[in-house]
Amino acid sequence: MHRPAKPKPQTPPHLSTGYAVRVSVFFGALFLIYGVYLPYMPLWLKGQGLSVGQIAIITATPYILRDLVTPAVAFYADRTANHRRTIIMLAWIGVAATLALSQTSGFWPILIFAVAASIAMTTTMPLTEVIALHGMKTTGYDYGRVRLWGSLTFVVANVGAAEVIARTGSSSVVWMLAAAFAITLIAAHFLPRADRDMSQSEGTHALSLGMAARLAVTPLFVLFLIAGGTVQAAHATYYTFATLHWTSQGITPLIIGALWALGVIAEVVLFAFSGRVVAWIGIRGLLITAAASAVIRWTAMSVDPPLWALFPLQLLHGMTFGAAHIAAIHFMSQAVPEKLAGTAQALYASVGMGLAMAIATLISGVLYERFAGGAYLGMAGLAALGLIAALAMARLWRGGYVIELHIQKA
Repeated sequence: MHRPAKPKPQTPPHLSTGYAVRVSVFFGALFLIYGVYLPYMPLWLKGQGLSVGQIAIITATPYILRDLVTPAVAFYADRTANHRRTIIMLAWIGVAATLALSQTSGFWPILIFAVAASIAMTTTMPLTEVIALHGMKTTGYDYGRVRLWGSLTFVVANVGAAEVIARTGSSSVVWMLAAAFAITLIAAHFLPRADRDMSQSEGTHALSLGMAARLAVTPLFVLFLIAGGTVQAAHATYYTFATLHWTSQGITPLIIGALWALGVIAEVVLFAFSGRVVAWIGIRGLLITAAASAVIRWTAMSVDPPLWALFPLQLLHGMTFGAAHIAAIHFMSQAVPEKLAGTAQALYASVGMGLAMAIATLISGVLYERFAGGAYLGMAGLAALGLIAALAMARLWRGGYVIELHIQKA
């Protein structure tokens, strides 16, 4: 039995705008870190004299550890109703870890501090989504228009960092990361104090580990994790080998950059109109559309399409990533009690996406080594699994909570 979500309270327009602006600014700050870390951290590691195998270990270790750390931190934030304070703590860890990296050499010290920085970055994301979703529920703003600022600053950081590296070398990467974490730390202090409202909306009761475990094994939530996780994980070959494969086909770096940018632009456009899209097609329809688009996109990519065809295929990124993400965020907002919001976000980020992405990346490596561009066909199969799960979820979910909370007073 699914309890319907509570009606949205009316909020004065100036308060709604203020909440949205502060969350938008924080998303923009946070994605400065992602825009430097994801594309350029391997370059810094190589500059420190690490081998390809050591770089792979440092890159893969956070994927493994975040499956334990992220849900635990999110559970703590849910239980104590201190999402904002936890985010500030994580930003401090990120600043300290990146500054330590700037003074560190050798595999083991770099592993420790690089993993700390990566987990601080990735654990901040689900906690931020909790605050963002609370604002969407209570003020009625369009989540996508808040989240798109993260995508935009990702591009700015990516391009800006490339210019800095070209002028100063890869050693500047950790200093840019430290600066990005510092900016995020400052922005975190301006996040809305949503925790008190969230605590009042679900009652001042203690959250137990058993409740979090119940959510993790609830059949409808498991179907959601499979659907959302596999559709996102199906990007593994694209994220890891697209640039390498396009380069081997003789495509110039300028065109490759344009292709990547086109995908982000498509994502931003969808975010800008996400409220209307969700109202039109619904959460279930959006997730199904994302999964079906992923099957089409990766199947087409597996046959090494001509250059002109890559441009419309890149536009599908707005569906395969953007629509899947929007559907996931709205599903968790509507299907999970707010007391478990951080736990749900962390399970999606660490298990649904982190673990699935780690496995898909390993599979992609094996497939790409043997079949080159044909590896995308394996990703189409993964997306097809997501489509089946999305269809099953759509059939079973009636729009209410997937789990009921019967909470005892602490």
